[in-house]
Amino acid sequence: MPVLAIDGDDFTLDGEPFRIISGGLHYFRVHPDQWADRLRKARLMGLNTVETYVPWNLHQPRPDVFRLDAGLDLPAFLDLAAAEGLHVLLRPGPYICAEWEGGGLPSWLLTDPDIRLRSQHPAYLSAVEGYFEQLLPPLLDRLATRGGPVIAVQVENEFGAYSDEWAHLHHLAELLRRHGVDVPLFTCDQPADLARGSLPGVLATANFGSRARQGLAALRAHQPDGPLMCTEFWIGWFDRWGGHHVVREPAAAAQELDELLATGASVNLYMFHGGTSFGFTNGANDKHTYRPTVGSYDYDAPLDEAGDPTAKYHAFREVIAKYAPVPEEPVPQPSPKLGGITVPLIESAPLFGNLPVLGTPVPSERPLAMEQLQQDFGYVLYKAILPGAGPAVLELEDVRDRAQVFVDGQPVGVLERERHERALAFTVPRAGSVLRVLVENQGRVNYGQGLHDRKGLLGRVLVNGVELTGWTNLPLTLRTLDELGFGAGEGPVVGPAFHRGTFEVAEPADTFVHLPGWTKGNVWVNGFHLGRHWSRGPQRSLHLPGPVLRPGSNEITVLELHATGPARTVELRDRPDLGPTEE
Repeated sequence: MPVLAIDGDDFTLDGEPFRIISGGLHYFRVHPDQWADRLRKARLMGLNTVETYVPWNLHQPRPDVFRLDAGLDLPAFLDLAAAEGLHVLLRPGPYICAEWEGGGLPSWLLTDPDIRLRSQHPAYLSAVEGYFEQLLPPLLDRLATRGGPVIAVQVENEFGAYSDEWAHLHHLAELLRRHGVDVPLFTCDQPADLARGSLPGVLATANFGSRARQGLAALRAHQPDGPLMCTEFWIGWFDRWGGHHVVREPAAAAQELDELLATGASVNLYMFHGGTSFGFTNGANDKHTYRPTVGSYDYDAPLDEAGDPTAKYHAFREVIAKYAPVPEEPVPQPSPKLGGITVPLIESAPLFGNLPVLGTPVPSERPLAMEQLQQDFGYVLYKAILPGAGPAVLELEDVRDRAQVFVDGQPVGVLERERHERALAFTVPRAGSVLRVLVENQGRVNYGQGLHDRKGLLGRVLVNGVELTGWTNLPLTLRTLDELGFGAGEGPVVGPAFHRGTFEVAEPADTFVHLPGWTKGNVWVNGFHLGRHWSRGPQRSLHLPGPVLRPGSNEITVLELHATGPARTVELRDRPDLGPTEE
C-alpha cells in the first residue's frame, strides 16, 4: 500500500497529493461476519480511508490475558480494509473515549487505589507498556511502510480536554515509535484544547461538527504549518438513557461537510457507521450527574445500526463526488430483515435460586467494589443479616450505579446514582432477615475527570445509623448462562429472573428485538449478549445481527430485574425503535 507523508501543508501518498476522506467504523461494534459488508459500503460512499479505535479493555480483560480473536481480530479487520482498497487511521489509545465503557481503559487498573489514569503514574505507565507490547507487534505488518493499510496512528485521544501533562503524551509517542510504528503520528483535540493536547513534531488535528472554517482557523493559528484535518467531524450524536434519540438533518449535515471539504482539508466522519455497544460495553458521562449511554450506537450515521444506507449516506456521497472520485457502482439496497415473529418465553429461572451456578461468594466485613472482586462488567449481589425487626432506614454511602434492595427475597426499593439516591426506608419482618442488594454497573464513565469510576457499593452501609458488617459479595458477570436451571414459567414472578424461549428461522437475517411491557434487564440470543433493555428509553429495541442466528431453532433469554406477569413474550420486528427525537 502507498505510504502517507507530510509535504508542507499537504498530505502525499507515495509522492502524489492526497486528501484523507475517512469515516469511523469500529470493528468491535460490528459482528465480524459483517465487517466486509460495512467496508464495501464505505468505499461506495466515496471514502478512501476508515478509522477505528482499539478498546484496550476488551483486548486485555485481565493483566495476564490478551485477545486478538473472533470479533477482536483486528489484524483480520485491517486485512479486509486493505482488500477493499481502503486506508486506515488507527487510534489505539490507550484511552479512546468513544462512549465506551471506561473510555477503553480496563477496570483492573482501578484495583490500585492510588493510580492516576492517563498520567505518568508508574502503575499506569507499566500497564500501558504491557498493552502496547502485546498489541503492536501483530499490527506492524499492517503499517503502510510494510505494505499494509494503516497510514497513520493517533497518540492518545483528546488529551487536552483532560490534562496538560505534556510529558505523558511525549512518553506515549515515544512508546509507539519504540515498538516500530513508523507511519505519521497525529493527535486530535477540540479547538480550545489544541495547545494542551498537541506535541511538537506530531501533526495536530481538530474535532468539531460545524463551523468548519472557524475550527480550521483555530487549528492553523495553533499549527502554522502542516495539513489541515478534522479527525472527528461529528455528523450525529449518541443517546443516553432517559434522554431522547438525537438526530441531525441530512441536508444540514451535508452542507457542513461541503463547507469543510471546500477548504481543502482532510476529514474523518464520526461516525460513518456506529454499530452497537453489545453486552455491557456502553460508557457513561458524569458532569455532576451520572448519565449512562444506551447500547445502540446508531449515531444517526450514514449507515444505520444495521448497516443500511440512510438519507445521510446519499447526501454525503453527492458532496464527496464534488471533490473526489466516487465509485460508479450502485449504492447497496437495505439488507433483508426478519419481522413479525412473537416469541413466548415459556421457561424461567429465578436469579436468587440459581446463584450457586452464577458465581462464587467472597466474604468481607464491608462490601467490596467490583474491582476488588476482579470483575469488569455486570452485577454484584451483596448479602448481609439484618440485626433486628421493625422500621429500618438503610443508607448506602455510594451506589455505583443502581441498587435493588431485597429483604427476605422481597423487593423493597431501588436507589440510583443518577438520581443521587442513597437512603431507603422499609420494615424488617424479623430478626435475622436477609438483606440483599443487587448492584448494576451501568457503564463506567468514559470522559472527563470521572474516569476513576469504581463500581459496586463503595464505603459504609448503615442501618438506623449503625454500620452493617459481615457481608458476602457475589460477582455476577453473566458471561455464560449454560448452567441455569430453567423450569416451566407459569404465573407471575417476583424479583429478578431469567426467561427463555425458542423461535424458528428459515434464513437468518438482521432483526430487532422489542420488549413491550418489560422493565429492565438484558437480552441474549444463542448465547450472544445483545445488551440492556430499559423502559426508561429512549432506546426500545435491540439490534440482533443476522450472523448470530442459525437456520432452524434459536434461543432467546431475557433477564428481567423486576416483576413479570404471566404473559411473557418478546417480538422480532424488521424495524428498530430508538425512541422519540425530541424531549
